[in-house]
Amino acid sequence: MAHIHRPRRGSLSFSPRKRAKSEVPKIRSWTEDGDKAMVAGFAGYKAGMTHIVMVDDRPRSLTEGMEISVPVTVVEVPPMNVVAVRAYEDYNGAQRPAAEAWAENLDPVLARTLPLPEKTRGISLDSLDLDGITEIRILAHTNPILVTGIPKKKPELMEIPVTGGSIQEKLALAKNLLGQQIPISSVFSLGDLLDVSAVTKGKGTQGPVRRWGIAIQKRKHARTGKMRHVGNLGPWHPAHISWRVPQLGQMGYQQRTEFNKRLMGLGDNGADITPAGGFPGYGVVRNQYVLVKGSLPGPIKRLVRMRSAIRPGMNVSGKAPELMYVSKESKQGLR
Repeated sequence: MAHIHRPRRGSLSFSPRKRAKSEVPKIRSWTEDGDKAMVAGFAGYKAGMTHIVMVDDRPRSLTEGMEISVPVTVVEVPPMNVVAVRAYEDYNGAQRPAAEAWAENLDPVLARTLPLPEKTRGISLDSLDLDGITEIRILAHTNPILVTGIPKKKPELMEIPVTGGSIQEKLALAKNLLGQQIPISSVFSLGDLLDVSAVTKGKGTQGPVRRWGIAIQKRKHARTGKMRHVGNLGPWHPAHISWRVPQLGQMGYQQRTEFNKRLMGLGDNGADITPAGGFPGYGVVRNQYVLVKGSLPGPIKRLVRMRSAIRPGMNVSGKAPELMYVSKESKQGLR
């Protein structure tokens, strides 16, 4: 009798597949490369997709030097407000805040997210001893009120580390940015490789066939009328169903990270990228925008966080791409 090879369906890497607690992705790893102190990440809102025509600059590519079409995702990135600075120190194998300072000119819209602090608590940054300080981070919030395609005014608050250089240089940069707005052009450059994190599109409760890709039972195996269920949940003893058995449950609305997404374009005028009739379900881009190669997690209007790539690929020139054409054709009716 033939041996039927049926490898398991679906990856267990992301188990348990629960709904994300927040639409603001958590980034736990950051790159420390660079001799110059700089902000390590930024955030924006996914607007839609289009395509560009560029000169292929990938070394040893079969189409090197030729014009190729590349799909890109448009992310609207209004400036972010730096509202606080935190210094961290090592404590019992982890890190804890050693000092914190808040800006005086806080945007009143931040009160939608948290009660505005009346004064800075703890040790001030001016009298801080830098001997035990290991990391400097800024607290920045987005400005969805500036984005007409986002139906909300409540800003998202997040921590972003300052990487590169010495602790003194990091602290000096953070102090200069405190209370200021930072554009994405001061964080990333054209041609940079980014890691993009976002919460994926939620699909609710789904069965094991769609959720895990198991096979539908054959006619003779489904005399009970059930064809889209798991054939075997496990042995009688132990009387326990393993978490490895494909079962129904939540599908989607989970944080995912895409690595090594190249920054293909950056601009200030949204009219240069908005297609005729606007992006479906989003509208017109009116702030700064970036073009990221390929697709990104999440639906349109979803918050996406970007960081410098922590494990960059090798087949990249490292230079700014040479764009020949950016499609502004209408995307209406394509969804």
